[in-house]
Amino acid sequence: MSYTQRVLDSLKAKYPYQPEFLQAAEEILTTLQPVVEKEPKYEKYKILERMCEPERTISFRVEWVDDNGEVQVNKGYRVQFNSAIGPYKGGIRLHPTVNEGVLKFLGLEQILKNSLTGTPIGGAKGGSDFDPKGKSDNEIMRFCQAFMIQLHRYIGATIDVPAGDIGTGGREIGYMYGAYKRLTTRYEGVLTGKGLNYGGSLARTEATGYGTVYFTDAMLKDRGDSLKGKVCAVSGSGNVAIYCCEKLIQLGAKPVTVSDSTGTIYDENGIDVAVLKQVKEVERARLTRYAELVKTAQYTPVEQYPAGKHQVWCYKVDCAFPCATQNELNEEDAKTLLANGCKVVAEGANMPSTLGAIKQFLDAKIAYGPAKAANAGGVATSQLEMEQNAGMTAWTFEEVDSKLHTIMTNLYNNVAATAREFGVEGNLVLGANIAGFRKVADAMIAQGVI
Repeated sequence: MSYTQRVLDSLKAKYPYQPEFLQAAEEILTTLQPVVEKEPKYEKYKILERMCEPERTISFRVEWVDDNGEVQVNKGYRVQFNSAIGPYKGGIRLHPTVNEGVLKFLGLEQILKNSLTGTPIGGAKGGSDFDPKGKSDNEIMRFCQAFMIQLHRYIGATIDVPAGDIGTGGREIGYMYGAYKRLTTRYEGVLTGKGLNYGGSLARTEATGYGTVYFTDAMLKDRGDSLKGKVCAVSGSGNVAIYCCEKLIQLGAKPVTVSDSTGTIYDENGIDVAVLKQVKEVERARLTRYAELVKTAQYTPVEQYPAGKHQVWCYKVDCAFPCATQNELNEEDAKTLLANGCKVVAEGANMPSTLGAIKQFLDAKIAYGPAKAANAGGVATSQLEMEQNAGMTAWTFEEVDSKLHTIMTNLYNNVAATAREFGVEGNLVLGANIAGFRKVADAMIAQGVI
């Protein structure tokens, strides 16, 4: 039995109740066999076993009081997965589905993603099963303050630098940062995604969506093609999806779909980003509101989706950008996309495609950009925010955007070159996993068994 299979079997035996983590581990480990065969040192030093176990997992109770004076209790976590190449770095997710297994999958992916950016940051993830939806600003503030009372003792500008994620936007980061500053009396770059008037970086809001498109642009140029004129399906309607749509339009493509937890919008004329921003960023409304404002938009509620499929992937498009959440694109969705002529898939969300869907894309040999490579622009720009905070300076939007573009282009080139090195040109899943892994693994070996 191969080294990678032994490690995977061991993880399955220990964590049968963490399906998302096991899915991420399987996707990574099954592609690392060529490099562990080529470099026996990784098995000698038990690097896979060490990398698949977090250095530290912190769980805590979060107690807060709602607007009715009732005490509420949530579960909070921080999974500090790997610090071999830099301080822990990864978002805070606030969503009812958050549990240790979900955060371990995100943290494991984050190790390799952060490595691929070429910047000195390790991998982590955190969050809570708290749901911001339907909560007042004061309730969200009280929760964030209570969350930070527990978390602040484990983080710091050179220790662990959390960021936003699903459910954690600029508002939540602001409340958390205020609490951290009050608790520690330190004004430092401990959180990223901050407001521009207290240490935030221009282009951070746009970074993940823009970065996914920059990666796709590099991927297509390497194949003698471009985004110009391409019709694109985009899922989600948060930061990633909004700014993915915006950058696609800037590069001459036409996004025709967006979605949220209640339904999907399709408009053959293209998504109106200004209206989408108004609905989601200002009004914080559902996409039914978008359909009211844009008369050419067709809205399909979740209840009317085809059985076993997501409506957003049912249209004839050239490119697909899953930008919502994990496992939103399954094997049947992948078959539908391919049958409708889709030739490009780039993942803006974390692990949005199931293993079956990924196999469909790889077998079809389309241009497929996996999440840990294609959506690394967000964390890359978070590191640029850390850099600005450390230097007590601020860069222009153009400076940050230019650095982001360079990072994503270099990232693609590294991933593509690694795939070629191992004889599977175009397989960016293997290329991303091996390229990210080698940097972290070599750093772990150099630092000894500690």
